[in-house]
Amino acid sequence: MSAPLTMTQEIEVQTKEIKRIFELQQKSQFKVGKTTAAQRIKKLRKLQKAVMNYRPQIKEALYNDYRKHPSEVDLTDVYPVISEIKHACSDLRRWMRDEHVDTPLAILGSSSYIKYEPKGIVLIISPWNFPINLTLGPLVSAVAAGNTVMIKPSEHTSHASTIMQKIIKEVFSEDEVALVEGGIGTSTALLQLPFNHIFFTGAPSIGKVVMAAAAKNLTSVTLELGGKSPTIVDETASVEMAARRIAWGKYLNNGQVCIAPDYVFVHESKKQAFLDAVKKNIAKFYTEDASKEKSYARIVNNRHFRRVKGYIEDAVSKGAKVEAGAKFDDNSDYIAPTVMTNVSEDSTLMTEEIFGPVMPVYGYTDINEVIEKINSREKPLALYIYSSKNKNINHILENTRAGGTCINHNAVHFFNGNLPFGGSNNSGIGKGHGHYGFKSFSNARGVLRQNIPNALELLMPPYNGFKQTLIDLTIKYF
Repeated sequence: MSAPLTMTQEIEVQTKEIKRIFELQQKSQFKVGKTTAAQRIKKLRKLQKAVMNYRPQIKEALYNDYRKHPSEVDLTDVYPVISEIKHACSDLRRWMRDEHVDTPLAILGSSSYIKYEPKGIVLIISPWNFPINLTLGPLVSAVAAGNTVMIKPSEHTSHASTIMQKIIKEVFSEDEVALVEGGIGTSTALLQLPFNHIFFTGAPSIGKVVMAAAAKNLTSVTLELGGKSPTIVDETASVEMAARRIAWGKYLNNGQVCIAPDYVFVHESKKQAFLDAVKKNIAKFYTEDASKEKSYARIVNNRHFRRVKGYIEDAVSKGAKVEAGAKFDDNSDYIAPTVMTNVSEDSTLMTEEIFGPVMPVYGYTDINEVIEKINSREKPLALYIYSSKNKNINHILENTRAGGTCINHNAVHFFNGNLPFGGSNNSGIGKGHGHYGFKSFSNARGVLRQNIPNALELLMPPYNGFKQTLIDLTIKYF
């Protein structure tokens, strides 16, 4: 019997396998890139059918990964993928069509258009918080654009990865789409390869590593990152509506959502009513003891459980008041839906993205002070405004920056495939979903065709006074 492989040997074997798949996709990229809209739609329909067929196994996998309720799996993982596929299949012929553009008078006699061609071989690195959604969603855009694709899902949700591996192998040949499982070593090996585009979803700190690796090969990137998404509830807002929707957005998926309302500013005149309404809705959603409610998920693993628990303990040590929650079970990675006030600005709860079921709430009287605080931080992935006064809404929109915004709701902009989704600077680079996802995985190739001689023919060397006069007229009038 042969001796088991050492860790170094395992990495070497996996690196060889990754290179083998990459070389296969290199050879097939132009064949795949020349597929018609009808052929790509056929693949996407096959993917749709597979996702629906594996729907029970997907639900079971995510329950095993972090006790996510089957209905929530449908809402946040299955539906977005199916919606993305339907959108692409409906509009792909239009997206692929050459886009004709005007030609300046100075080069009259030519015609110009934009041809959307595949970028080539692309890499999708997906996270653990919505493993199906945030893996297969970008895949839809990559396939629609005609690329070959390698996928690296998170190692933290291994049950979901196993199901996705089955789906990918059932729908695609290896030289077109392949999923590679593994940890940091696998990601490192992949990032050393000269992909034509990388689509990464995850934390800003890892996004910087991905971007640095991509720079070595001048690989373009789409980075869907995160950060601290602020929420404002002004003096004109419906407290009941705001509390219900914010509580849903904050505790969905146990708060492990990149676009969750991270912290909340509430006008002082409505602060107590808001706190009372949030606590009422927590009980309504998850009963008085969320640890016994099947609708309430868990933190994905003990390392992240300890991280979020540490944030809460640090905030309390610096004077924060627990309004609700802050109850823990180390054995099941359970943290109760938590609401806190009087949270110090220098606590880790406010210096780091929470990514857990904790809601810091602040009162305010001057909206400009709130805007100043928001703008003192990195640009958020999302910013949420609850107000019934357009003047207040517009004032906040015009004086802040964010990847996306919902007015009188939160997180639901993700579900509209007609909107670009993504961040800005620290919260992301580039956009995804629908047509914007197709464009992210495409090269907009500018094409000019000369049909008849134009005036430039008269302006070629040798130069003289007459030609200079023509150049002067061109600059002035054309």
